[in-house]
Amino acid sequence: MLFGSKILEYKEELLADLDRLMRFESVDGAGNGGCEDAMDFVIARARDFGLTAEKVTDKSCHVQLGEGGRLCATLSHLDVVPAGNNWSFIPFALTEKDGRLYGRGIADDKGASMVALYCLRALKESGVEGKNTLRCIFGTAEETGMSDMDGYFKKQPLPDYAFTPDSDYGICRAEKGILHIEVSTPSNEATVLSQFHAGKAINAVPDLAYVMLDSSSYDEQLLMRLSDGARGNFEFNYTIDGLMIISRGRAAHACEPEKGLNAAAELAELISHAYDVHEIGAVCSFIDYAVNCETNGRSLGLKMSDAVSGALTVNLGAVHIEGQEAVARFDIRYPVTVSGEYVIRQFRKVAENSGLTVKVLHHDKPLYIEEDSALIRLLSGAYESVTGELPDIYSTGGGTYARKLGGRGVAFGPAFKGDVINMHNADEGMDKENFFRHAQICAEAMYRLYTEELDRS
Repeated sequence: MLFGSKILEYKEELLADLDRLMRFESVDGAGNGGCEDAMDFVIARARDFGLTAEKVTDKSCHVQLGEGGRLCATLSHLDVVPAGNNWSFIPFALTEKDGRLYGRGIADDKGASMVALYCLRALKESGVEGKNTLRCIFGTAEETGMSDMDGYFKKQPLPDYAFTPDSDYGICRAEKGILHIEVSTPSNEATVLSQFHAGKAINAVPDLAYVMLDSSSYDEQLLMRLSDGARGNFEFNYTIDGLMIISRGRAAHACEPEKGLNAAAELAELISHAYDVHEIGAVCSFIDYAVNCETNGRSLGLKMSDAVSGALTVNLGAVHIEGQEAVARFDIRYPVTVSGEYVIRQFRKVAENSGLTVKVLHHDKPLYIEEDSALIRLLSGAYESVTGELPDIYSTGGGTYARKLGGRGVAFGPAFKGDVINMHNADEGMDKENFFRHAQICAEAMYRLYTEELDRS
């Protein structure tokens, strides 16, 4: 019998603890203590299981089994993106319906975090003798730039072998570079547009946006006619401060912005057809002509792709214009063979032509690991033993903790092809059978990392 099936003995307990974990509103930067509460809960449960647990920084911790040999690890995160809008279920709780599990974090990444912890528990309670040290490393700032792992690895060594269950199956050996860029003007000089707000997380497609306009009745009629032929869904409201237009779209992860409908970009396009740059401001005008509801970077001069990791993507993640503030923030995922410095220079050139100030908020360089590495062979064996199939070796536009591992780790699970998980969207969910299939693969992979003689990566 494969060791991976042992995890099924803990099904009900695992789901109960997962529900408790998902009830913490652990959005990094929200100021509600949710991230710390989630980490404290994981540490407490690990100690209940007789495992060694340590808080390493205020944003990271690990749980450990065994010592000696190679240092092997899983890395997962306890923070989540904000709930957003349009949920059919309570976002911060675990709901089971029609064979599916729902709630913010079930797929990204609280579900996999709890699975990894229970895999350590299963190894310990089964009395498995290990040759290596096995850690589950947990962070609470993955969604906001991964500063948690920067801090963690200043105090702890890099593992020799590691995987992060924070992507899709099979095995991700390449991750695109990630750039977060802000454009702004020294002051907001728009004469008609007084407010424009959209987006809370730069790495998500905003599903809601609104503007306030000091408009004439002629402008209003024109905007309504233009909205009839637009892709977006617009609502017009008359207020004491002017015309409010609400734009509704569809959320998606910024690594796949084409799967969403960007409420902010659609709204910028609508009003740009009715007003000139002086009336709506340079930031809003830039959004329209340089992004123009595109996700491929064409109007920015950045349309490109490679055979390893695919095409560059651009996501308008946030817009905030009010008073003297006028800023927009973009998430760009670029191919592994492309220079991030070139992408920055090209973006800066286009934005500065519009008189905008450009600031690079965050830059993660690409990850690339050879397909025949020892780690990929080990994970492939674990996947095949549970599913009876060889895993695909692929690349992603998503950013995971794997890029913090110096070429010693990859992303591996937990989502299966064909399962619509709605990552960073409303009704995030997973098929329950797939959830426990992942649990078996994860347990088998961790068993092999713990028990096999491993050369140093």
